[in-house]
Amino acid sequence: MEERKDEVCDGFEVHEDLLKIVNETLPEETELYDLAELFKVFGDSTRIRILFVLFEAEVCVCDLAKVLNMTQSAISHQLRILKQNKLVKSRREGKSIFYSLADDHVRTIINQGRDHIEED
Repeated sequence: MEERKDEVCDGFEVHEDLLKIVNETLPEETELYDLAELFKVFGDSTRIRILFVLFEAEVCVCDLAKVLNMTQSAISHQLRILKQNKLVKSRREGKSIFYSLADDHVRTIINQGRDHIEED
């Protein structure tokens, strides 16, 4: 397999000063793993659609299912993943469970992603 010239160095030179800075600032492996797991949650368009609905209002599973044209079971499955990852929270009111964004970080993450994909 031929390597592309722009993806590899022509020679082999280690920049010790740069490596020292990187090693001092690189987060622990467990934090990197947790961060990667968080971003995996955003890799599903259904979950993104749910989050966009929750940007506008606190809603119950019935309403989410209706607006997204999905079954309550499918919505519940995705909400469980979002809740496990602390992106949404829930509260019970009678027979209904209402969902909302866990905090403003969720909106910030999505908005930063949108800004990034809209760059020229």
